[in-house]
Amino acid sequence: MKSRDEIRKEALAVTKEYRQCGVHVATGGGKTFIGLSHMNDLFQENGRFLVVAPKLSIRKEWIAEASKHGLEHLSGFMDFSTYLSLDKQSHNYTAIYLDECHSLKDSHDEWLSNYKGIILGLTGSPPRFKTSEKGRMVYKYCPIVYTYETDNAVDDKILNDYRIIVHKIPLGKTNTVKVTTKTKTWFNSEENIYNYWTKRIDEASSGKELSMMRVMRMRAMMEFPSKEILASKILHSNTDKILLFANTQDQADKFKILSCHSNNPKSEENLERFKSGNVKKLSCVHQLSEGINIPDLRIGIIMHAYGNERKLTQRLGRLLRLPPDQCSIIHVLCHADTVDEEWVRSALKDFDKSKITWVEE
Repeated sequence: MKSRDEIRKEALAVTKEYRQCGVHVATGGGKTFIGLSHMNDLFQENGRFLVVAPKLSIRKEWIAEASKHGLEHLSGFMDFSTYLSLDKQSHNYTAIYLDECHSLKDSHDEWLSNYKGIILGLTGSPPRFKTSEKGRMVYKYCPIVYTYETDNAVDDKILNDYRIIVHKIPLGKTNTVKVTTKTKTWFNSEENIYNYWTKRIDEASSGKELSMMRVMRMRAMMEFPSKEILASKILHSNTDKILLFANTQDQADKFKILSCHSNNPKSEENLERFKSGNVKKLSCVHQLSEGINIPDLRIGIIMHAYGNERKLTQRLGRLLRLPPDQCSIIHVLCHADTVDEEWVRSALKDFDKSKITWVEE
């Protein structure tokens, strides 16, 4: 079995052979420490390093990791930027570290093409398709040269084991979904709404219209109450600590448990109470997907997979921080015989099939 330190050494041995490259290391496998170790190997008194991440809050993790591993001297030589602000940054850096490098977009191409220094990309979920926008950018500026996946980390007892239960929920046939337009409000069934948007997709006359109709269908499905009913049942039939990933802020607040999202002024307080174990149940939206560890988190409920293995992997990562001899249970909800089922199958493609159970509700 490999240790985190062995993984770090392996990754560093490979990356030192490249001026611009990336590593794919499972959530919890030590990506930040790999980045800091790489930085330390390049460190000089006049060196300067830029860490780019989706959110500036990642700065706390890098500084804390530097202190944890005796690399405090690097803190004064690191600058931080979001991907959104990358084009505003100087090119005068010894190296740049693309944290969550799967966040790269075509809009970053010009800035990166003019940067001639060292680039190290760090990700737990690289783009699956090299021809996608994110895939092209990662392949061009930080191609993955080292991989250590989630199931490797489970086998090596770095992460705890897991079981995924996928609940296949039939679309509702009764008029339980509230539909509101500018002029009127009425109730319709999940099945009718799904069929309506699918028909609009089939009839789309342009790529732009097709994309828009797909988004509209996904948004409609995210509000279907049948998933909320099952999620509530799972929530209230367990006494272990449970984290529920809701689709929207309104949905997160529906379950009558503490919630954590940007419109809740008590979000930080609620999160701390949940982490400490003072409360056992918490709902959230997106911001807990990355960078936050929750002790003793044994059960998770994921309301929607989005057909995106990255988002699902990030949520699963919150459930892989137990002691290695324990096992977490992750409930993934999907609508049977719809595109939702296709999304979930795609998102779980790289996970161990023997640990996934499909249940018809």
